[in-house]
Amino acid sequence: QVRLVESGGGLVQAGGSLRLSCAASGRTFNTYAMGWFRQAPGKEREFVATIRRDDGSAWYADSVQGRFTTSRDNAKNTVYLQMNSLKPEDTAVYYCAAGGRWSVVPGAYDYWGQGTQVTVSS
Repeated sequence: QVRLVESGGGLVQAGGSLRLSCAASGRTFNTYAMGWFRQAPGKEREFVATIRRDDGSAWYADSVQGRFTTSRDNAKNTVYLQMNSLKPEDTAVYYCAAGGRWSVVPGAYDYWGQGTQVTVSS
């Protein structure tokens, strides 16, 4: 019912910025909470940010608080992750996800995009 496609990943130097996009489609898109997660090689998928669909309220992982911002464009059915002051530790594949309620747990989400690679060099 929900399809998600991430884009905007790439290579950036430490201290730089990237904006990731998650384009969503589906009959019930507006009823889903959205989340951002990331996964580095050999590590578990970890929570980055989540945003509600009704009022746009957002929560962030401590590791990205103050540097990352998630937002929405309802007219485009798109959720964004603005990443500033990037660090090498942010290097990972970034995924967007949709679920019935927002959560910091990957298993709470029902639909996932295929991911976009973010690489931060020193």
